[in-house]
Amino acid sequence: MPAKRPQSPSRKPRADAQRNRTRILEIAKDAFTRLGANISLDDVARRAGIGAGTLYRHFPTRDALLAAVYRTEVEKLAAAEREFAESMPPVEALRAWMLLFVDYIATKQLIAPALNNIVGGPSKLFACSGDQIIGAIKALVTRAIESGDIRPDLDPVDLLRALVGVANVASAPDWGESAKRLVDILILGSRPEDKSARQGRLPPSSGRRRTMADKSPRLSL
Repeated sequence: MPAKRPQSPSRKPRADAQRNRTRILEIAKDAFTRLGANISLDDVARRAGIGAGTLYRHFPTRDALLAAVYRTEVEKLAAAEREFAESMPPVEALRAWMLLFVDYIATKQLIAPALNNIVGGPSKLFACSGDQIIGAIKALVTRAIESGDIRPDLDPVDLLRALVGVANVASAPDWGESAKRLVDILILGSRPEDKSARQGRLPPSSGRRRTMADKSPRLSL
């Protein structure tokens, strides 16, 4: 009787597990942003159409799920920088990324209070995310400067500060739309001055020209 060949291990469970994890994170983000960060894990499982046990295997606590949702949003920003840089002209890539950053701010605003209460505090989580976000916008601005679309004295972090500032002072529920309109204003103000259109334009800052090599104060991202 011929010996049976050992069957190669099936990868389907691993693929299913990854799909489940991705779906949980998508549903959790939607639930946290619409219903608040205090929603129960059982409610998230029900909305995702999976058993509570499946959810708990991936995320044993709500803190773990909140942190994963936050990290996923940061990873999307990092991935978008590479994707936009490869598929769009430099200034359009910068604009598209800044619009995505506004969506990120909206999500973080809603889950930040809960993130502040996670065991051990969020400082390490936020520090890592800030480095990724600043690295992404610096790469996009560098590319736009090299193409001549953006002034060479622009500090990329100033763009982030402006958008975060709108979110921090906004009280109206449509602040996100205001922030997205601000993106176009910031892009326009960051363009090199055109000699043929100087009239009616704000003059460049009279202070010391800043460069990306300057050390910027830490921005909470």
